[in-house]
Amino acid sequence: MSTDTSQAPANSPSATELISGILGDLQELGIQHLAMFRTEIQQELRKTSDAVATLAIGFAVLQIGAFLIAFMFVQLLIAMAPQLSAWVCYGIVGALFVIIGATSIALGIQKSRKIQAISSPTAEVIKDDSKWLTNSN
Repeated sequence: MSTDTSQAPANSPSATELISGILGDLQELGIQHLAMFRTEIQQELRKTSDAVATLAIGFAVLQIGAFLIAFMFVQLLIAMAPQLSAWVCYGIVGALFVIIGATSIALGIQKSRKIQAISSPTAEVIKDDSKWLTNSN
């Protein structure tokens, strides 16, 4: 009984076919990862647009309220300090609102600089796959 294993069976794929199959599988895997990534981005954009719409409505209503409160403060200042003219009272209240607004904007800009663009599991997998592919060539 001879056990010669040096010859491959007649129906086994060649090395070229194996490599071609592996490359095809890698390409399909990359396409699937990109599709998942695109879906995640679309979902996040939908959430973001909903949040922006809600914020826009809130800011519009808030501006009306702030405008009315500013007038209230001016009238209060006129009543408490009748020696001041109305334009001085408007200037004082306006300056206070400008200082508060500018401080809020500066803090918002500072916080926005700490935001990272995209950090998702799919993005990490795509990065790992691309590193692996570039290192294997």
